[in-house]
Amino acid sequence: MFLFSPEGVHHSITGLLKLISFIPFAKALLRVFFMSGGKSSSVSLWGLAFENPVGLAAGFDKNAEVYDLMGALGFGFVEIGAVTPRAQKGNPKPRLFRLPQDEALINRMGFNNKGLENAVRNLKKRRSDIIVGANIGKNTDTPNEKAAEDYFRVFHALFPYVDYFTVNVSCPNITDLHELQDKDALLSLLKGIQKINHEKEYPKPVLLKISPDLNWRQIDDTLEIVKQTHIDGIVAVNTTTSRSGLSTSGEKVAAIGRGGLSGKPLRDRSTEIIRYISQKTGGQLPIIAAGGIMTGEDAIEKLEAGASLIQVFTGFVYQGPSFAKKLNRAILKCKTQRR
Repeated sequence: MFLFSPEGVHHSITGLLKLISFIPFAKALLRVFFMSGGKSSSVSLWGLAFENPVGLAAGFDKNAEVYDLMGALGFGFVEIGAVTPRAQKGNPKPRLFRLPQDEALINRMGFNNKGLENAVRNLKKRRSDIIVGANIGKNTDTPNEKAAEDYFRVFHALFPYVDYFTVNVSCPNITDLHELQDKDALLSLLKGIQKINHEKEYPKPVLLKISPDLNWRQIDDTLEIVKQTHIDGIVAVNTTTSRSGLSTSGEKVAAIGRGGLSGKPLRDRSTEIIRYISQKTGGQLPIIAAGGIMTGEDAIEKLEAGASLIQVFTGFVYQGPSFAKKLNRAILKCKTQRR
């Protein structure tokens, strides 16, 4: 598959998964091959029962097309999106690149998705009990002074169909999106989302996805906002603009250009941030770990650092469809050995 373009392969795989979902007994057969076979790794969080702590991060199922099938591949939850109010093509192609020497990806997709109405239409067809989160963002051409309206619109429309929300203001591939991470802008945005949330009969968990490029003062500011707005957790971390420590040649990296780096190079920074947040909050703030999870040992490291759940994307690309099963077995084995 690595002989073909990354984005082309991704579309082929999602197309195949959609096809499989229509074949009788296919889902049951996949569960035989890809489920870890143990229930003792279940996690209860925010009033939700996660079958296991391994989730599929946003970016894979942008348009809520194959989330129902992911449970059969061993995932305990799926985060769709990022979903924006209007459909948008994203950045020009090519925009997804592999760095095999580093087990990494660089992407500058730009929130390409089919829009809110399409996501709602697909979520209405939900046939499984897998937990589904929604990663929400703004349209690229929406100015930051009106960005909150985009977030509010997506939040309100998806509310009946998903189990939790992740507010994405940290993607490096949307022009000026990072400005919404500034203290005042972020406080205003999250207060507005929480206002809508608490007007509902049963509010849903709201999480914030943060950048690995924040410094410690910025992380402290973010945690203060989390405290003020009473949101329910952090997703740590998004992709990075850093290119330090790569084995791939500088010439190849420079030729690829801008974009967010994910995969193994993010492992240490992700763990560092998770541990810092856990210590600063006394372990009371739930964290979903993302970034650099390529092995079972990586998953355990994140959980030991203070994460409650983990999400994978790049590791799934490199390790294949049995990746969630491998992670779940490693986590379960670790728990068993410590009893």
